[in-house]
Amino acid sequence: MASPSTRVRVRVSPGARRTELVGRHGDAWKVRVAAAPERGRANEAVLDLLSRELELPRGAVSIASGHAVREKVVLLEGIDRAESERRLEGAS
Repeated sequence: MASPSTRVRVRVSPGARRTELVGRHGDAWKVRVAAAPERGRANEAVLDLLSRELELPRGAVSIASGHAVREKVVLLEGIDRAESERRLEGAS
């Protein structure tokens, strides 16, 4: 049996004062990261934040699309949509 996975839409604001999960932004989640959008630093900060907030191993969180833009789709391995939404709601 395959482990569950889901995709989550994320709207990223790089160069913020602090790294945090803000809450809903339409059908996506708004994330602020202190890292600048240079050489993948902001992307890594987003993945680290989601890994921590969702209590998933860092290797289970990856960017499926949107590497160079603010709107991203993040792939979450080992968690289904309902559980990811519950954890994100609790963290924001």
